[in-house]
Amino acid sequence: MLKRFLIGLLMLVLLLLAAAWLLLGGSLATLDGEDVLPGLVAPVHVEHDLMGIPTVQASNRLDLARATGYLHAQSRFFQMDLTRRAAAGELSALVGPAALPRDRAARIHRLRAVARQVAKDASDPERALLAAYAEGVNAGLSALSVRPFEYLLLMEPPRPWLPEDSILCVLAMWLMLTDEAAERDAMLHALHQALPPPLYAFITQSGTAWDAPLEGAAAAPELPIPGPEIYDLRGLKKTRFRRDDYRWSAGEGESAVGSNAWAVAGAHTADGGALVADDMHLNLPVPNTWYRMRLQLQGDRDLDVTGVSLPGAPFIVAGSNRHIAWGLTNSYGDWSDLVQLQPAPRDRSRYLTAEGYKPFELAAETIVVRGDHDVTFNIRSTIWGPVVGKDAAGRDLAVRWLGAQPGATNLRMAWLEQAQTVEEALAVVNGAGIPPQNFVVADRAGDIGWTIAGHLPLRNPLPPDAPPVGGYEQGGWSGWLTAADYPRLVNPPSGRIWTANQRLVDGEALQRIGDGGYDLGARALQIRGTLLALPEATPGDMLQIQLDDRALFLSRWQALLLRSLEGLEQAGQGDPAALAAVRDWGGHAATGSVGYRMVRQFHDTVSQRVFDALTAAVRKADPSFKRIYLRQFERPLLQIVEGDAPHLIDPQYASAEAFLQAVAAEVVADRSTWGERNTASIRHPLSQALPWLAPLLDMSRRPLPGDIDLPRVQSPAFGASERFAVSPGREEQGYFHMPGGQSGHPLSPFYRAGHEAWERGDAMPFLPGGPVHNLVLNPK
Repeated sequence: MLKRFLIGLLMLVLLLLAAAWLLLGGSLATLDGEDVLPGLVAPVHVEHDLMGIPTVQASNRLDLARATGYLHAQSRFFQMDLTRRAAAGELSALVGPAALPRDRAARIHRLRAVARQVAKDASDPERALLAAYAEGVNAGLSALSVRPFEYLLLMEPPRPWLPEDSILCVLAMWLMLTDEAAERDAMLHALHQALPPPLYAFITQSGTAWDAPLEGAAAAPELPIPGPEIYDLRGLKKTRFRRDDYRWSAGEGESAVGSNAWAVAGAHTADGGALVADDMHLNLPVPNTWYRMRLQLQGDRDLDVTGVSLPGAPFIVAGSNRHIAWGLTNSYGDWSDLVQLQPAPRDRSRYLTAEGYKPFELAAETIVVRGDHDVTFNIRSTIWGPVVGKDAAGRDLAVRWLGAQPGATNLRMAWLEQAQTVEEALAVVNGAGIPPQNFVVADRAGDIGWTIAGHLPLRNPLPPDAPPVGGYEQGGWSGWLTAADYPRLVNPPSGRIWTANQRLVDGEALQRIGDGGYDLGARALQIRGTLLALPEATPGDMLQIQLDDRALFLSRWQALLLRSLEGLEQAGQGDPAALAAVRDWGGHAATGSVGYRMVRQFHDTVSQRVFDALTAAVRKADPSFKRIYLRQFERPLLQIVEGDAPHLIDPQYASAEAFLQAVAAEVVADRSTWGERNTASIRHPLSQALPWLAPLLDMSRRPLPGDIDLPRVQSPAFGASERFAVSPGREEQGYFHMPGGQSGHPLSPFYRAGHEAWERGDAMPFLPGGPVHNLVLNPK
């Protein structure tokens, strides 16, 4: 009897598993046969290759948009849904209270209202493109036999796609790539208020020996170390100079910078064709941020564009159209300002502007929370933007963020696919409504160019000594830059253009862009040096630069660590094994290196503790003080530790040497390799809430080479969201790879397709391969 019961129970379990498997498989994308796509003018042909990359052939642009929406929805709808909800502050309605803090932060900017306004103000062709794409998304979602598997697990139905949702997806990139709350300005304001002016200027000085601009001067002369008569930590009483909550991890803090894009003019390549290489670095989710596509159009002006699209938007973000090839990196310009509000005497409901006192605008926002009570809160807004907090003195601070201005977002990037020359491409992207990006382009004639892609504000000039946060007089943007005022560079004498999130220009051009926290130039300097050493560049050379994990920047810190360990040895506190590991560190961010991990941790820990000591008084005055990594802090840091300025170091140490030796002893006690600390953690959103799904949903956890401050930027959950290099007109010779696969469905053969090539750094073809699946989308 028991045996029969167990057999029956086993059969029941197997039947339930089979039913669940079949149910899960019901949301797989349609790859073959025919389907109806309402709104089409003519049939659209879709060919998928072995990697799941579609080639879409249509007779008009709106049909291409419909088919793009259909394909995005079939493979990536949950990702698209999370993206629009993240921008609108509507995640809690789907996943519950855990998303409330994120929703509140986004809802302050009321981006759904911004998206509606952008869609309303769009040109007729742009509105038609949005509408066609939305129709395709909803048709693709409806064509699935079963709702996407994520909604089965969440037990929620998916919500239809609206044209404004595509604008929200672009706005989500604004949130990802810019400082929407002006947190950097808030930190600088706190430092400016609490520290003596010479120390503030010293800590925040810009430029280092690693600067590698495209135009203009390199670093400004370094400022002298403020003496103890200006600031002496040894005189501060009852102050904690070290944060107890600091725990080092690979790529901690500053790692969220890493994109590279460069171009080589045809005169400096092996075959005479200009080259563009691009690797946009982002947080690495599952599925990947991008969806690969090839879009082909037969008509008055043929179109054949290949590259990456953003699920939720109807255009190619980066790629090649056989006439031009282009790539992007984040510009790190200053796209948000904090304004210190001055209330009216005896009436805090009004604030001072250049036109006198104005009343705050009040708006109630309600966040729907699944499984809990809705949350309603009030937003106070000014002519600049919402009130986002207070400073240490209790004064209200409002933020003016470019992303919340309706004129800053549009669909102009969609027309880039028609550009045929560098000059045409630059004309399109100047004024394009995306988060301002460094735009690197090459054309079929061998020309190359750079500019800022985006709709940039015209800034009111400020004196050089203006504080980081001021009153109404500092809150001014007066319209938009004209195309003639955008910084541009075409065919520089070197025949090369390089961008790696560093400062690229100086003088008036820099004033137009501003400084939103440029990266240290070490990565750019390394890329520039390798590019200039190539007499006849090839696509293979481009990949080698993208995979370059030489730690040139850290060599100075390896010498410092070695000197500190040798000092400990002379004092009878030596560690021969650690000394050998650091001496033989290899000079690469290699997974098997113990010495590299020691050097990286030594640098990061020294940097963190010096900064914490310098800002101890700031934290004491303002317990809410939040450190935003100052990427140019390397210069004052080295001045302090190499110049032996004990008055600017935690007073428990008699000298910089003693401090460095203490940190050295601490970091070398750990014998872990770099790979053990830099192991991939590329996860699906649901596996973080349901860990038992991780083996099914997440990418493999493998040690990865690379680090910050070198071309192959890599940390566990941050890295190259794609790598490619291509010569326009020679796409067959280009390469491409990205983390994760095309599909967002774990049962699809395309879920992980290509991921191992990304891990290994293998060159895969830029163009899709031959057709393995054929789908025809027919008009209704």
